[in-house]
Amino acid sequence: MRLNARGWMRLAALAAALLVALALHGSWRLVRARSPWPRHFLGWVARIVGARVRVRGTPLTHDAVLLANHLSWIDIPALAGASGAAFVAKAELRETPLVGWLCTLNHTLFVKRGDRMGVEAQVASLRAQLAGAQPVTIFPEGTTGDGVTLLPFKAGLLAALVPPPPAVRVQPVRIDYGAATAELAWVGDEHGAAHAARVLGRRGTFVVTLHFLEPFTPAGDRKAIAAAARARIEAAR
Repeated sequence: MRLNARGWMRLAALAAALLVALALHGSWRLVRARSPWPRHFLGWVARIVGARVRVRGTPLTHDAVLLANHLSWIDIPALAGASGAAFVAKAELRETPLVGWLCTLNHTLFVKRGDRMGVEAQVASLRAQLAGAQPVTIFPEGTTGDGVTLLPFKAGLLAALVPPPPAVRVQPVRIDYGAATAELAWVGDEHGAAHAARVLGRRGTFVVTLHFLEPFTPAGDRKAIAAAARARIEAAR
């Protein structure tokens, strides 16, 4: 990963923020209190890399599945900072040095894509996690897009909402990078480290608008839930 001077400065700021957050997180855990510091750290990450997050609507903070379009890894710290959400991520991320461990602090649910034999267990894990204190975010496109075209939604994990757990609602979220979309969207064959270096080294700031749309009670099968969420995100474009 090749960084310019600005990138190295931001990387140093991220390291400092991590040390502060870990110290505070450890203090909270010593007294067995629920720690807010993973969420705060992720919010700091978004700001350090240049994001200025604007929230439209009211994010659900518990008993919720957030279904969002996906453009960049910046989506995750921006959404976490605004809503306190945990995330569903691919299992390979768990093995990434440091990043995988940090994901566990925010209660990330790791799933194996394409593991049809393990889907039932993954659905059960998601259903159990919905009983926790955080909303859970899924990026149902399954990959990052260009920020212009909304890809088809994959509905497999939404079987956890059939039947819906008590009080759980679905909240569609539209993520919009505005004028910076083309620069920040992670598409094609670009390596993750190269994309991270590009974002860290980018001059100036950019606005990320999170549109937390009207939540709804899930009804019908998993495909109907996915279609309802996708239609609302599409309509909000």
